[in-house]
Amino acid sequence: MPDRIRVEIESAKGAQTLMVSHGQQARRLTELLRREHQPLNTRCGQRGLCDGCLVQLLGGTLVHIPSGRRVTAGAEPVSVRGCEHRLGEGETVRLRIPPRSLLAYEAQVVSEFRVNVPRAHDPLWQQIELADGFASADELCRAVADKVKRRRPIVMDPRVAASSARWLGRPRVRVTSECRGDHWLITQVSDTADAKPLGAAIDIGTTTVAVLLVDLSDGNIVGRATDFNAQIHYGDDVVTRMNLCLDPAMVRELQEAVVQRTILPLLTQTLVAARAAAEQLRCVTVAGNTTMLHVLAGVDPSPMGVAPFRPAFLEHRVMPAESVRLNLRGMDGAGPTLHLLPGAAAYVGADLMAGAFASGLIYDEGPSLLVDAGTNGEIILKHGGHLFGCATAAGPAFEGCGLANGIRAGDGAISHIRLQGDPLAIHAEVIGNARPIGICGSAYVDFLAEARRVGLIRRTGRFEVTAGDLFEKTTAGAVALRVGASETGQPIVITESDIARLLPAKAAIASGILTLLHRAGLEPRDIKRLYLAGGFGMHVDVANAVACGLLPGFTPSQVQVVGNTSLAGAYLALLDSGVLDELRRVSQRLEVVELNRDPGFEDRFIEQLCLPG
Repeated sequence: MPDRIRVEIESAKGAQTLMVSHGQQARRLTELLRREHQPLNTRCGQRGLCDGCLVQLLGGTLVHIPSGRRVTAGAEPVSVRGCEHRLGEGETVRLRIPPRSLLAYEAQVVSEFRVNVPRAHDPLWQQIELADGFASADELCRAVADKVKRRRPIVMDPRVAASSARWLGRPRVRVTSECRGDHWLITQVSDTADAKPLGAAIDIGTTTVAVLLVDLSDGNIVGRATDFNAQIHYGDDVVTRMNLCLDPAMVRELQEAVVQRTILPLLTQTLVAARAAAEQLRCVTVAGNTTMLHVLAGVDPSPMGVAPFRPAFLEHRVMPAESVRLNLRGMDGAGPTLHLLPGAAAYVGADLMAGAFASGLIYDEGPSLLVDAGTNGEIILKHGGHLFGCATAAGPAFEGCGLANGIRAGDGAISHIRLQGDPLAIHAEVIGNARPIGICGSAYVDFLAEARRVGLIRRTGRFEVTAGDLFEKTTAGAVALRVGASETGQPIVITESDIARLLPAKAAIASGILTLLHRAGLEPRDIKRLYLAGGFGMHVDVANAVACGLLPGFTPSQVQVVGNTSLAGAYLALLDSGVLDELRRVSQRLEVVELNRDPGFEDRFIEQLCLPG
């Protein structure tokens, strides 16, 4: 028997050959490929629930891990899930990785947003000049308070106080202070100005992460970067990651994924683009759902996965960057201060609080809604003096999980679909003007609305028509509509099984909206403004979102697309310390509606499983 197994790989990255020792033979293909920088779409956390990690066996033998069954290549490529198979016996295995199975395509992450509120310029880190001398440390604190009109107490870092005597009586000094939540801390006294101090605003999403680099002196954005959250290798949704954290070692591993493999590279990218040094970075604000902030802080989120769903913290949390190992090269000392923004509940987090502020919803006369239709569909309703919030388990279907040719938005993803009836014709738009590799969520929303409009599918999602050049049978014998073809000629299809997975995701968001409205005694027509937030909302066709029932009973004129409001809120909090008070106030007055306890939610969900009309 040879000492090693030769693995020949074909992919969009080109040809690659691996020599795998027999000691590594028992590893899943997903694990072997990840080590060789060919990460697959393990969207379901390697549980065999989706087809994100499909690879094609061209030659040799694999073993199906759950059953031990051998899979041998034949005349035609054999598609297998990488998470369920390992290398078999033999000298050579040949694999082809379809483009849609790779995580290597460029992420389409939204870092754009609309801000509907004014802000003051009062950054969380600032340096001010005092022209008059001071006789004591207490007098210095009072002088800073008078200069900047602080509502919070100002105290001096003991290390600064110990050396402050040498600055006594000097006519002109520069004092650096940082917001530490309930007080401001004087961290430096100097006779020189800091070189262009910078801050960063970060939105940590379940799927993607966006970073803004900001000039603290004027609020200008000097750099931005986005990428997939490296935690997606471990599972698509927060519940999967919570469950993983039942093993304490996984808390550290997931923290390492988001800090070392996601945030650090993004911050480095923005600093390089801005030609700035790491030591210029003074403070960082972070918004995200409650699970993401727990993992960032290295705190076990698993108690939120079971009733009574209690988080370890919800309040504004301040910590040095080095405490989470966010250490940029060239950074001295503890690095910047991290501000984790406050949330309201386990499933209504800081991202939604930030969005409620940045969109202007909390100041609206109302009634108004904020809807972030992502993996965790999150909704806030403002009616009079009341705020209601909920999260609904939409799941990752609109990100392509479990769908025949579903992928996340990125270059090569079909992003919009238009149908013409009699005869049936399909027009598809592709991100990046590239050859298509799959279909992303906004296109599936288009399909549901367009297919219903032209009579292609019934209200239940079953095909009304199954004959014609655009229809074919899948390998499992299911009816499929061909909407495109990949570079290799492989058909890109939508099946009835795909529709069956999309309808519950649509229904979850729609019934969550209707439940909040019912709680307040409102109908969709009563809403003056529906703020549609998040990356999915940024790219979806609003008219089709209404037509397919994702936004049930609304009109497009009621909807305002506001983009990444989580990032917007983090940006505003970075530059206006007063925003922290507003976020805290909003999170404390929000009434969280637990949908599983609402007596009418299940009935609404069942009603919304059908398409309108």
